Amino acid sequence: MGKKSKKEKKVKGAEKTAAKMEKKVSKRSKREEEDLEALIAEFQNLDSKKTIVVETTCPPPSARLSASLSAHPEKDELILFGGEFFNGKKTYLYNDLFFYSIKKNSWVKSDIPNPPPPRCSHQAVVVPQGGGQLWVFGGEFGSPNGEQFYHYKDLWVLHLATHTWENIKVPGGPPGRSGHRMVLSKKQLLVFGGFHESNRDFIYYNDVYSFSLDTFSWSRLAPSGSAPSPRSASQMTSTPDGMGVVIYGGYSKVRVKKDVEKGTIHSDMFLLKREGKEGHEKWSWSRVSPSGNKPTPRSGFSGAAGPAGRAVLFGGVCDEEEEETLEGDFYNDLYLYDTVKSRWFPGLLRGNKSEKKKRRRGKKGGAEGEGADEEEEEGAPQGPTEVIKEIVTEDGTLMTIKEVIPGAQEDEEEEEEEEEGDASAPLVEPCSRSSAMATVRQGKLFLYGGMFEVGDRQFTLNDFYSLDLNKMDQWEVLVEMDPKTQEWLEESESEEEDEEEEETKGAEEEKKEAKGAEEEKNKEAKGAEEEEESEEESEDEDDEEEHPAVQEGETVTDYQTRTEQYWVGLARVNMGPDAKDKKVAKVALAMAKVFFEDQYCLK
Repeated sequence: MGKKSKKEKKVKGAEKTAAKMEKKVSKRSKREEEDLEALIAEFQNLDSKKTIVVETTCPPPSARLSASLSAHPEKDELILFGGEFFNGKKTYLYNDLFFYSIKKNSWVKSDIPNPPPPRCSHQAVVVPQGGGQLWVFGGEFGSPNGEQFYHYKDLWVLHLATHTWENIKVPGGPPGRSGHRMVLSKKQLLVFGGFHESNRDFIYYNDVYSFSLDTFSWSRLAPSGSAPSPRSASQMTSTPDGMGVVIYGGYSKVRVKKDVEKGTIHSDMFLLKREGKEGHEKWSWSRVSPSGNKPTPRSGFSGAAGPAGRAVLFGGVCDEEEEETLEGDFYNDLYLYDTVKSRWFPGLLRGNKSEKKKRRRGKKGGAEGEGADEEEEEGAPQGPTEVIKEIVTEDGTLMTIKEVIPGAQEDEEEEEEEEEGDASAPLVEPCSRSSAMATVRQGKLFLYGGMFEVGDRQFTLNDFYSLDLNKMDQWEVLVEMDPKTQEWLEESESEEEDEEEEETKGAEEEKKEAKGAEEEKNKEAKGAEEEEESEEESEDEDDEEEHPAVQEGETVTDYQTRTEQYWVGLARVNMGPDAKDKKVAKVALAMAKVFFEDQYCLK
């Protein structure tokens, strides 16, 4: 028997290391998961008391991220399940189920007996069998304080025709994980990657499992070739012929020191190909080198399978890690990948192109010299453009959102087909975000929720958009949300609330002990209440104070100049005396602009 090559030894060594780490993580996390299992059991006990299906017309689902959004295989409906929400102090996990009617633009909440327990970062796939089924695998449950995690390895199916949940209990499936990807390929559900994390350890996967929809059995695939490195949150897309899947990007981290972790954003691409007859299939990995304009490196993007064999990628975040800080640039750009031609291209709205085309046409008969130079510059292909938006919250926090607009590529055939639009009308688009939910139905992309961060604050969204991928004209707003109104609980605020509760309890105990002075204390309390009421009335009067009105024909710049002192004073009050003058002035200008635009819209 010949000796093993260095490469084979290296691969075997890596497999052994991964197996040891998996065993180590499993052992350490078992104790943590046992604690959470009791909490999950309580949720399941409550759900088990439901005996009938209750469907209720309702407002749009609450703000959330890392849920699943799927298109019904037979009806013009979308299905939203699970997700999470964090308010700065507590993490909420959901297992609620919603149906969205595309034609009626309405939501229905469906309470079905014995659903899967609450989770996020799971995967859901719809199949047409039996009147339509929604298959759900894995995901994550966390303690309310976010310090413990439970990773599911269960498989569920929602029978859409009968509105019943079924837990499919068969051996041989993947170990518990979240952040994995799952797609339908012929009559199989393929699961790739993901991660499992405890307080002290974590492991990322690059394994592939197959679940047969015919035999209801799991099998672990052993593809030949060089596999992608372990990762979670990749994009996984089936090829149109059903003979393979494409993997793009993802995220993973490694521990470089005892308490130091380093994250890696992957931007490579692989094809997992199926060969041979059914039942005797062989799988192989191969690296893909696509043409076109690839997305900039990012994680947390949203993916969906679009029409004509195109994969859709939206948004995401690129984290910049330093020694003690982690800051991210969030995106709201759109990319499409043609799985047949193996080519990336940016999903530019035609409204943008029409506007540029009109500007060019308007300058053709204009002045020479400087104007002509501008015309030539606009006609040439341009690189990515960074746009910075600013939002001011009610407490004076200035949120700066970076957006990268891909450079336009000239396409003569597309330009001939373009219709001229109103160049002055602003294009509506979702704000930058990560971990949003996306799906495609009848050639239309639907995008729900997600989150973005500003400093230490996380803003979770419940806005809802759609975009016709065939027309690529403009985003349609189905549900609008103002992130400025979202509640965020700082640790200091919760601690102050606890102190106030303790003081109140102490005061009540003193009141009981000093019964002889009860009447006097009542008088003092009454006087204090009257003072508080008068203070509240004065505060209400202050709150009702009107901002300087916008004058007819006034531009935003004129308004900002005229009312500068007022807004600077208001910003100073909100931001405190220690805030720098330059930042106060910047916030004041932004506040004035927001008020001006609100008043302009009302007119």
